[in-house]
Amino acid sequence: MKIRSHYIKALIAKGENQNLDFKFEISDARKIARTLSAFANTDGGKLLIGVKDNGVITGVRTDEEEYMIESAAHLYCKPKVDYTIRKWNVDGRWVLEAIISKSKKRPHYAKDEKGKWIAFVRVADQNFQANRIILKVWNNSHNYKGTFLKYGREEKVLVTYLEKNPFITLSKFTRIAHTTRHSAETILIKMISLNIIDVQVTEEGALYMLRPENSHVENKKTS
Repeated sequence: MKIRSHYIKALIAKGENQNLDFKFEISDARKIARTLSAFANTDGGKLLIGVKDNGVITGVRTDEEEYMIESAAHLYCKPKVDYTIRKWNVDGRWVLEAIISKSKKRPHYAKDEKGKWIAFVRVADQNFQANRIILKVWNNSHNYKGTFLKYGREEKVLVTYLEKNPFITLSKFTRIAHTTRHSAETILIKMISLNIIDVQVTEEGALYMLRPENSHVENKKTS
């Protein structure tokens, strides 16, 4: 029992982060679906139910919590999110641990209150909606034909800018390259798929940055 208590307390001591989320209780399966979607779409994670945001262990009160997780994963996630459940008795209170692995089937969408399906990503301790570029990158990862990048004027403008600046937005890239939004999106999708560009989601939107190992880019193809 002490070993179990130590395991959960050690997790809680880390605080909510990229791979860990606390829930006092589950009152809405749809909200939990967002976290499951975010974990599955990003790096996986653990959801502790029966723990307040401040780390205080309150414990779960009924078996209903397990059914709510199942509903969130199977009814409010598309495709459904695989998970495992473990129960821990910590100082006389039961804590549920839902473990979600990074999925090979991403994107996983969560259904919101209006019936709309939205994919989420996990950044630090928050869930953000994945934009169209990220969704396309995920979908392209299932394309075994590979991705071909022609290193032309627009690509050179992007790389040159990012060699001098830490990041760029889609709108900024569109302006400085004097190109269409569609063309800018297509270039970013290809360069992310080829691990030339990284994307970081923030509250203000998505930021695109050059990966450190790619200070110079040439025509590149993977398959």
